Amino acid sequence: METDKWGRRIRAFRKLKGYTQEGLAKDIGISVSVLGEIERGTRMPSENILLTISKVLGVTLKELTPTEDKEY
Repeated sequence: METDKWGRRIRAFRKLKGYTQEGLAKDIGISVSVLGEIERGTRMPSENILLTISKVLGVTLKELTPTEDKEY
């Protein structure tokens, strides 16, 4: 499912940058429960939220975007 790939990427970058869910949620202006849903893959983040997350975490949207799994 596409939403869980976004969630895993966001969680990985959040942890890499030293943010708690509470801290990141506050900085991007959403509730902790919404961020939790995004990270668990039960909610697809809006484009606006994605742009804000990338800005706050200091990564590009391209870096945040999940890559396609390639099967060989």
